[in-house]
Amino acid sequence: MIGAVRKKENLHIVLWLLKDFGWIMDFKILALLMAIPTLFLAVQLCWITRSDESELHHNGAVLCWIMANVVWMCGEFFFNDGIRHLAAPFFVVGLLLLGKFYLSVFLSKRTQ
Repeated sequence: MIGAVRKKENLHIVLWLLKDFGWIMDFKILALLMAIPTLFLAVQLCWITRSDESELHHNGAVLCWIMANVVWMCGEFFFNDGIRHLAAPFFVVGLLLLGKFYLSVFLSKRTQ
């Protein structure tokens, strides 16, 4: 299973880079087309790693990050960068997921 997850993670990086390349070069169609499989693969990685608390929290944070990026990107493309504030909650949720995980790790080590 680890090898299959690693291959999906590597593909995810390629898709994410293509999305961001399209974004930075203002290739709207490429960026939007790559956003779909990038998001899909992020969700799939969360599902696959759901039995591993650490992996799930980290993949969930990555999913939130990509969702924030897509909102931000669409705002730049179609709303004169006027909806960037709508991306912030996704970043916050990602940070909260990781904060919750690391706080639980810290607290569990203190009680041992």
